Amino acid sequence: MGTRDCRCFLVSGRVQGVFFRASTREQALALGLDGYARNLPDGRVEVIACGTAAALASLRDWLHQGPRLAEVTTVEESAAEPPGIAGFETR
Repeated sequence: MGTRDCRCFLVSGRVQGVFFRASTREQALALGLDGYARNLPDGRVEVIACGTAAALASLRDWLHQGPRLAEVTTVEESAAEPPGIAGFETR
């Protein structure tokens, strides 16, 4: 089992109202990640995810596409503090 890391992803584009958070939760749970996805007032979605480097890389790749109705323009990534939750939730 690899070392766990936490990353913050800020996803821009048409990412609200297209089941982005729920779809992100499904992907994150399938990858064994902990964290959350929430809408931001500026129209972006913030994703905090903690897990192995391989799982985070898989989620990052998926976030660039998103669910079928999304139109992702950018994904910004930075280090994040662990959110202190087990599992993955939408906020």
